[in-house]
Amino acid sequence: MRILISGGAAASILASASPANAQDAPPADPPAPVEAPAATDRTVYQADFFRTYSPANALDIVRRVPGFTLDSGAQDVRGFGGAAGNVVINGARPTSKNDTLETILARIPAQRVLRVEVGRGDQFGAEFAGRAQVLNLVLSAAGGLAGNIEAEVRRDVSGQFTPQGSASVLLRRGPSTFNLSAGWNDRHTLEEGSDTLTALPSGALVEFRRKVNEYSDQLGFISGSWALDEGENRSAHLNGRFAIGDFFLFQTNDVFPVGGTIRDDRLAQDFRRYEYELGGDITRPFLGGGLRLVGLATRRTRENVETSLNRIQGDVIGGLEQTIEDVRDERVLRLVWSRNVPNGWSVETGLEGAFNRLDSDVRLFEIEPGGGRTLIDLPIDQAVVEEYRLEGFFNAGRNLAPNLRVDAGLTFEASRLTVSGDTEAERVLRFLKPRLVIDWRPGDGWRTQLSIQRTVAQLDFVDFISAAELTNDRVTGGNAELLPQRAWEVLATVERPILGDGQVRLELGYQAIQLVQDRVPTPEGFDAPGNLGNGRHAFIRGTLDAPLGRFGIRGGRLTVNGTIRDTSVEDPYTHRQRAFSNFQEWQLEATFRQDLERFAWGINYFGSPAVPFYRRNEIDVPNGMEPFVNIFGEYRMNPRTTFTLTVENIFGVAGTRGRTFFTPDRSNPNPFQFEFRERNAHRAVALRLRHSFG
Repeated sequence: MRILISGGAAASILASASPANAQDAPPADPPAPVEAPAATDRTVYQADFFRTYSPANALDIVRRVPGFTLDSGAQDVRGFGGAAGNVVINGARPTSKNDTLETILARIPAQRVLRVEVGRGDQFGAEFAGRAQVLNLVLSAAGGLAGNIEAEVRRDVSGQFTPQGSASVLLRRGPSTFNLSAGWNDRHTLEEGSDTLTALPSGALVEFRRKVNEYSDQLGFISGSWALDEGENRSAHLNGRFAIGDFFLFQTNDVFPVGGTIRDDRLAQDFRRYEYELGGDITRPFLGGGLRLVGLATRRTRENVETSLNRIQGDVIGGLEQTIEDVRDERVLRLVWSRNVPNGWSVETGLEGAFNRLDSDVRLFEIEPGGGRTLIDLPIDQAVVEEYRLEGFFNAGRNLAPNLRVDAGLTFEASRLTVSGDTEAERVLRFLKPRLVIDWRPGDGWRTQLSIQRTVAQLDFVDFISAAELTNDRVTGGNAELLPQRAWEVLATVERPILGDGQVRLELGYQAIQLVQDRVPTPEGFDAPGNLGNGRHAFIRGTLDAPLGRFGIRGGRLTVNGTIRDTSVEDPYTHRQRAFSNFQEWQLEATFRQDLERFAWGINYFGSPAVPFYRRNEIDVPNGMEPFVNIFGEYRMNPRTTFTLTVENIFGVAGTRGRTFFTPDRSNPNPFQFEFRERNAHRAVALRLRHSFG
């Protein structure tokens, strides 16, 4: 694969020169990449390549890497290995889950980034095996203090101004790097809309509702880390994080039933959460390779209160109230040994042990006229879910030719899962997960990869617990018998550089799935997360990242990401084939950006179709705001200070939702009611200041 060396960089890509920090205005176009003899099969971008964008932090740099799409990983996935994203720092994955990759990258000053390397996943450890792209962010060894300050104020349609901001500092002393960051995220939204309930098949109006939703979503956090780098296989990291969040919704709901009494209903939600995390790792030489021990402990506490009141002229005539208190704990230890052995082989093996626990208490009350409350007993509303899991893995890879490589791996996973409280359940699960990846580079910049692997989805402990959805007037049942779906997956990837530093990539994938996780009926008359039969999922995913200078658009760049999906499984009510619940048939995101010395501007489009959820007695089809278009402009006072003005949802597009109801369930093909919802948050304007120092 090509190695891209920008702007007159030294012949060796491994030179540890400090990144550029000149104070003059950035050039209109990034330095043109040139070909170099391939000492490695990674694509390398030196820091100068990104100067045209005046990045404030490492996140800005990662977002500007041609053809690369950031994947933050899955915070809710239990364990450490399966939660990996697609970015490492100095060759090592951060030992954090609650701190997302975006958060971690945003607190690294851009001037500390020496270069960016993009290579296949197996180069960076078992967590990334099979990935076509993983990005390695290489930081400078330069000492001293550096940091970032970011402040933003946002105005929504109500005229309310909401400030938020963050600050981080990074100190390098010898082989040690210290990082401390804190921030406050705050987003206020006023949303207006209506619900229309009609009878089917006549279409006669049953009820009309006029609603106004006021949202406030706040999160404060503080995090710190320490890294020690004393050379190859001699490193250590320690990180910690605390966060507190509060989501609040207040809804006014004027209800006009046909032939009934007009109501002035109210809904309030107050969802609080507390997050704690402590993690670290140490790597030392062992048997000619490196031995890495990772430890991670997290806790998340939720305290939710939700109240729905039916009122006539302010007098309460009934309603519901639900409280949820739950605590989720996770403890993980992971030990990995890797080395290169004779004959060109690279091997990696290890063990991961994890303990997870969810202690959940859900209480639903009926509110009577006058304010009295009666407890409603839901199935499985108080339960403790525990899991002990052990995973062992072995991976090996070798170049069969200068342009052909094969990597293979085998993982064995065993877990014991128990549910206690309102129900008792216990199961022991064991899975073998083989994997084979073939990487071939036929020349002229082309790269192809074929991977075949068996995967096993994780169970979401929350799916075991019943809870009401007061905003939707329904109950989601818990299912203690839920099993993880498993699949054989085939993925073919083809990519090639275009127009200098551009990239085009096409991915074709197919999954043959057993025990599709969807929705199933419960004996109590609800529906719950559950397993259906066999299913399939086929998709085409493409990325185009094209510089437009050759077409006369100086400093212009077009990025397009799109996916088309097709899924199929037998419906438990109609016994016909249908799509999976909560799967988008297509998705498209396109961004045009133009950088002109001190100024830049751009426009972003996101679109996707309505996404159906197939429930017991309804088909619920939310449809996001499409087309959702943002436009922004930037002014760079200097390479370290940038002002950005963004207008969100410039077309003022509303989100919609359709709910089709059946009785007693969807085995009856003739629906009897249809509800149409429309919500519009209108346009919003945000002004952001970013400044880096050091």
